[in-house]
Amino acid sequence: MTAPAVSTPELDLPQHVWRGRELAQAPERVLATGHAALDAQLSGAGWPLGCLIEVLQAQPQLHVWQLLAPALAQCMQAQPGPVVLVNAPYLPFGPGLQAQGVKPAQLLCLQSPKASARLWAAEQALRCADVSAVLAWLPVARSEELRRLHLCAQQHDKWLVVFRGVEAGQHSSPARLRLLVEGLEQGQMAVRILKRRGPPLLQPLVLQAQPPRLAALLAARKGRRNSSVPVAFPSIPSSVSHVLDRTASLTG
Repeated sequence: MTAPAVSTPELDLPQHVWRGRELAQAPERVLATGHAALDAQLSGAGWPLGCLIEVLQAQPQLHVWQLLAPALAQCMQAQPGPVVLVNAPYLPFGPGLQAQGVKPAQLLCLQSPKASARLWAAEQALRCADVSAVLAWLPVARSEELRRLHLCAQQHDKWLVVFRGVEAGQHSSPARLRLLVEGLEQGQMAVRILKRRGPPLLQPLVLQAQPPRLAALLAARKGRRNSSVPVAFPSIPSSVSHVLDRTASLTG
């Protein structure tokens, strides 16, 4: 005999307690990502502050600025302090970032060939009161080292984003938010949410990888190219030779 199914009533839980099948709704400081589809899938509707955010990439710095530029522009408007880049694989292109609202003068680049020095620089930047955000490329950081950065960001309430390789996804991480960013064709990028305060997201988000102004310019240019009228050339009589005059070709 089969026992009757028992329905479990929904518990009236406090606001700071969240169920595993739902996004966490506890109040926390966030910074809007600038991507509506991504905000809708994140607890608090933005980048969480005071914790470790981990971004995994097959190619370092691919789509980094397209992903973070909208939030960086907001951060720089709200705080005049520097945004520290620890061991960025390429120097940022100032005019391109300026067009997206990111102030190149507020970017402070720190480089070191030693992994220990990079970790130390990231931690010291998080402790600095004037620093508004830290973006660090730490491909070989261990879990305990990341936990230390996470606790430091939590203690000083800073926006911290650490970039690592795709292979790091096979290992545990103290990050509150973990993303995998991949490039797509037609100026788009796929963002997979591997870890968040809520249920897993099975399907990747497809976001625009080009700034809105650039995307509009390219779309307008493509439209003009497709709508251009082909030029009709006059027919050449059969009596005229199709061979170029050698003298003209040599002197032209």
